[in-house]
Amino acid sequence: MLKILRITEVVGMRVFTDSGEYLGVIEEAHISDNRIDGWRVRVSRDSALSAFLSGAKGLIIPHQYVKAFGEVLIISKSAIPFTELADGED
Repeated sequence: MLKILRITEVVGMRVFTDSGEYLGVIEEAHISDNRIDGWRVRVSRDSALSAFLSGAKGLIIPHQYVKAFGEVLIISKSAIPFTELADGED
């Protein structure tokens, strides 16, 4: 059975990548034309991915990258912009 949640019920929900890495919590939903367009996620300092985000406090994840929604939100790892160094750079 499909469970319908209100936006107020998802604020504070934990966000994980599809590879199981913890990212943070949902701060708000971005709505456009009565549809959810994206999710603003506050990145946790405890997250292993926070080092890759160059000190950013949060991300906006487009809704198309959401893979599953239930007790937690699972997103595709490709939604996270990585700033990796090229080989040989320091």
